[in-house]
Amino acid sequence: MTVTPEIQQQVAQLRSQLQKAGYAYYVLDNPIMEDAVYDRLYRQLQDLETQYPEIITTDSPTQRVGDIPAAQFNSVKHNIPLYSLENAFNQQELSKWEQKWQKLATDVTEYAYVCELKIDGSALALTYENGILVRGVTRGDGVTGEDITQNVRTIRTIPLKLNLDNPPPVLEVRGEAFLPLDVFDTINQEREAQGEALFANPRNAAAGTLRQLDSKVVAKRKLNFFAYTLHIDPPHPPLTKGGVHTQWESLAKLQSMGFLVNPHRKLCNSLTEVEAYFDSWDTQRHKLPYMTDGVVVKLDNYALQQQLGFTQKFPRWAIAFKYPAEEAPTIVKDIIVNVGRTGAVTPMAVMQPVQLAGTTVQRATLHNSDRISELDIRIGDTVVIRKAGEIIPEVLRVLPELRPQNTVAYQMPSHCPECNSELVRPQEESVTRCVNISCPAIIRGSLIHWASRDALDIRGLGERIVILLIKSNLVTSIADLYSLQIDKVAELERMAHRSATNLINAINASKNQPYARVLYGLGIRYVGSVNAKLLAENFPDIESLSQASIYDLEAVYGIGEEIAASVFQWLKIPANQELIESLKKVGLQFKTEISNKTDDSNNNSAVVGKTFVITGTLPTLKRNEAKDLIEQAGGKVTGSVSKKTDYLVAGENAGSKLTKARDLGVIELTEEQLLELLN
Repeated sequence: MTVTPEIQQQVAQLRSQLQKAGYAYYVLDNPIMEDAVYDRLYRQLQDLETQYPEIITTDSPTQRVGDIPAAQFNSVKHNIPLYSLENAFNQQELSKWEQKWQKLATDVTEYAYVCELKIDGSALALTYENGILVRGVTRGDGVTGEDITQNVRTIRTIPLKLNLDNPPPVLEVRGEAFLPLDVFDTINQEREAQGEALFANPRNAAAGTLRQLDSKVVAKRKLNFFAYTLHIDPPHPPLTKGGVHTQWESLAKLQSMGFLVNPHRKLCNSLTEVEAYFDSWDTQRHKLPYMTDGVVVKLDNYALQQQLGFTQKFPRWAIAFKYPAEEAPTIVKDIIVNVGRTGAVTPMAVMQPVQLAGTTVQRATLHNSDRISELDIRIGDTVVIRKAGEIIPEVLRVLPELRPQNTVAYQMPSHCPECNSELVRPQEESVTRCVNISCPAIIRGSLIHWASRDALDIRGLGERIVILLIKSNLVTSIADLYSLQIDKVAELERMAHRSATNLINAINASKNQPYARVLYGLGIRYVGSVNAKLLAENFPDIESLSQASIYDLEAVYGIGEEIAASVFQWLKIPANQELIESLKKVGLQFKTEISNKTDDSNNNSAVVGKTFVITGTLPTLKRNEAKDLIEQAGGKVTGSVSKKTDYLVAGENAGSKLTKARDLGVIELTEEQLLELLN
């Protein structure tokens, strides 16, 4: 059947009416039509789209829930890194943050802060092209996340189409998906009635819901979403092109575009006003219909934000001001020790279960023997526990007046509970360690870390399989993974030929993981995934890294004295050298792949191995495009200017990086000069 102009007009009108009604109901909380009227209009649109399937578009209100469950979620790179926030737990730390950014800022006489309640949920990055939602991605590690677009589309407070007359080509919105408390309670009641395990807290329930493969399940759980950040392509500072110069204006813009924005935000002109806002919500927050654990404080002006920039982990212009952790009393039933992958022996208090900050807590870390002595903690004691940073349960204090008679002071074990080797405590450390590299606990921890998502990402090699491999004497080190045979693995408990084959294939596929992931997977103390990337960028193969002095390591921006010493010492241990050689022989990557443009015909000596920094807005290239071109030519791109920077590629509104580059004598390039250099 032919779609006439009249039908097209009717469909457009129905969609417009439904979108306006949805915005009024879900965002403004001010319905403009009865549910029955909405349902009738929705059915009319649905009937027309069934009759004329060619008129269906992705932004239609009928297309929120997908019919076919996703097979899996793909990892994708964020258009703009999704940084976490530095935390302040008291007014002194908040004041230090202010003093720190004021030292870095230049010519700043007036400024304001935007305060927003910190919602306890899951961060999402939403991409809109020409006003239409095309992608929704989880935070992940801040650099890459999982594409969960099909699930994001089910959230009613996320518009499928923006309320903009002339939307920009690309626009990105950041925000927090969360479960309202009443919805969370209803879900747990339903799960309890069906004999299913209860969700521990709304945050975990929201994260688990977003990773459901069936979007119909996600839609049923009624997630909500608060938008809090707006990026118009290209990123800062061209937000001014959209008439948005500040965070406060951004929030108003987001609301007018169709998003739900937290109504309890406040513009403050001083830190005193910020602290008053924070204090006012300390008790009020418990009456909110969702969980919040603090206040996010942001400098309002985007130009100032751009001038301050980022550290390796955090924006310098924002901080999370966290409320004190919730505390609860309980009784210590036992004290045990855990042996980690570095051999560290950590004492743990096993307690009567208690509810704390939305979760059931039964264990809490006691850190080390010094902390045990300081607390004088004993089995049978009544203790007060809290969550440090509202994440890790810890014992805050003992209530000795409630101590039972005949208790004895706890003593750390003298021998490892896993391998019975004698434990040692180095003079310069507070940690007791097992130094037997063949200890099952160390091997187990090393293998689990090696297989983890940010390391070699070996799907199927979880803790249960690792334990079985060690008990069966099939694996005594990381290198042994690469000599496993399918028939031997298939003999393990609850394994079969097919699952064994999948595991071996996943292990073999890990040989293709880049050098930086391998470095992280080795489990060198203090070397996280970010530091591993820095080391791989500055020492392009394991030989150059092994030959580096502590001074060479410390010279890398972001690698401090403690990390440098740890890397240097780890690489000098013969057993670790043997492990590296074994892994090299089976095909693991121990060098950074350089672009193809390094042969005699294409080698560009002006670019290969050189360090670039990109700042400001380039005339035609996006920053990611410029970065890709430089890396393809054999150069590398970093985020900050230092003595090691060879070139600064500067566009409009270059800011403080340009000033620092000039002070250091770094060569400046325009976009045109960069393209000439690359060619």
